[in-house]
Amino acid sequence: MLFNDLRKGLTVTIKYLFTHAVTCQYPDERLDVPERGRWLHALTTFDETDAVRCIDCGLCEQVCPSKCIKITPKENEDHTKNPVEYELDLGRCLFCGLCVEVCPELAIEMTDKYELADYDREKFVYTKEQLINNGKTEEG
Repeated sequence: MLFNDLRKGLTVTIKYLFTHAVTCQYPDERLDVPERGRWLHALTTFDETDAVRCIDCGLCEQVCPSKCIKITPKENEDHTKNPVEYELDLGRCLFCGLCVEVCPELAIEMTDKYELADYDREKFVYTKEQLINNGKTEEG
């Protein structure tokens, strides 16, 4: 009984001993991320005016389970709303994607940027301008 288990274990070990290693040399080679991956957030803008698509409905802020989104609203003269401040704390974010799914204007999206490590906690709080720049570098 013990010998059969040992033989099965060694068979698996020897089988993988003679195959090529699947290793990514990280700084030089990048992994292909899945299309539906949920990584860094970005605010989208209208192409012709560069205005933020967000209409400040507050749904993303309400649906967020970790409460990492903070929006400060502003009403314009034509009674439309745009956020003055849009902060996203990635240190608290679960990357669940609920904010993306609930947005009626498709104003927030997830990009394919997955290298988010840093030593300073303050750098994990993304402002409106940083989130807009994430979207622009995603497109271009």
